[in-house]
Amino acid sequence: MEIINDRKEKLELEYPTSWKYKLIGHEKEAIQKAIHDVILEREHSLSHSNNSKTGKYVSMNLELVVMNEDERNFIYEALKKHQHIKMVL
Repeated sequence: MEIINDRKEKLELEYPTSWKYKLIGHEKEAIQKAIHDVILEREHSLSHSNNSKTGKYVSMNLELVVMNEDERNFIYEALKKHQHIKMVL
C-alpha cells in the first residue's frame, strides 16, 4: 500500500473561515435532514455535486463559516456519524 500524503505538518488556517464538506448519501432529502440535524438553522449553502452511475448515491457540497478548528472537526465528526451520511470528505 502506498501512502499518498505522509506529511506531519498541520494545516494552518485563519479563523473564522469558509469551509466545504462533500457529503455522500443515498438521497438528497436525507442529506438535507442530516445537515439540519447537525447545524440546525445555521447559515450555509448546499449544492448538488454528482450522482453515482447507478443512481444509488448522491453527493452534495456543504459550505459554511466555521469559527475555529474544534468547531470544524465537530461538524465533520457529527456528519460522519449521522445515519443518512455514508461518507464525508
